[in-house]
Amino acid sequence: MGKFAKKMKKKYEETNKKSIAVYLTLRLLVVASMIFQIFMGNFENVFMCALALLLFTIPTIISEKFKIGLPSLLEAIIYLFIFSATILGEINNFYGIIPFWDTMLHTLNGFLCAGIGFSLVDLLNQNSKNISLSPIYVVIVAFCFSMTIGILWEFYEFTADSVFHTDMQKDRIVPSISSVELNPSGENIPIKVSDIEKTEIYAKDGSVTTIENGYLDIGIVDTMKDLFVNFIGAVIFSIIGFLYVKNRGKYKFTENFIPIKDNL
Repeated sequence: MGKFAKKMKKKYEETNKKSIAVYLTLRLLVVASMIFQIFMGNFENVFMCALALLLFTIPTIISEKFKIGLPSLLEAIIYLFIFSATILGEINNFYGIIPFWDTMLHTLNGFLCAGIGFSLVDLLNQNSKNISLSPIYVVIVAFCFSMTIGILWEFYEFTADSVFHTDMQKDRIVPSISSVELNPSGENIPIKVSDIEKTEIYAKDGSVTTIENGYLDIGIVDTMKDLFVNFIGAVIFSIIGFLYVKNRGKYKFTENFIPIKDNL
């Protein structure tokens, strides 16, 4: 047996059985969903299933490549997050069926990314004789790391919507508008229009689309909401991380969300 195979076998033996069960169950569900989508001829969804399977391998690759150990609970949450975002959210339209599905995932994303950012700095802080960072500095870096990932994701959504005409930045109907573009004098004074009953969109081909009870926001509300809840998730972990650094023995539960140095 090769060196790599032995290390992977040892990792498997030392991994929490519940984490393995979650991983295998979700992979089987994704494969079943892929087969169903092939029969239905929904090849965009087939690609989404393939993407989910690829994303499932990333934690193992990162763990092996960078010698980082993922706590079983964190690993299980990552797998559930991927499954919830791709299979449930996109393919089964949980984003549309469940009002707060997107909000929940972005909040969780902010929390998890803060944990990853925290671990990167904390590992450096603990394993370097020349570096001694204060707890507040460590959590600020973790917070900034999480917000950066959140912003990059919004860049991705905007690019997908602009180039491929998707609707990842979910549009929504809003009942009022305040804009300087409506000021006939061109002054920097916004004109407010409230209680909009309907908006009519006229296309060059003569078709008319009517939007009742407001106008169609083009995604800015969704983007700002996603960043705000990402901010909340990042702040929550930053507080927990700060308390953990100040007193590691008292807040041991935090270790369930922080990657650690792998000695294998």
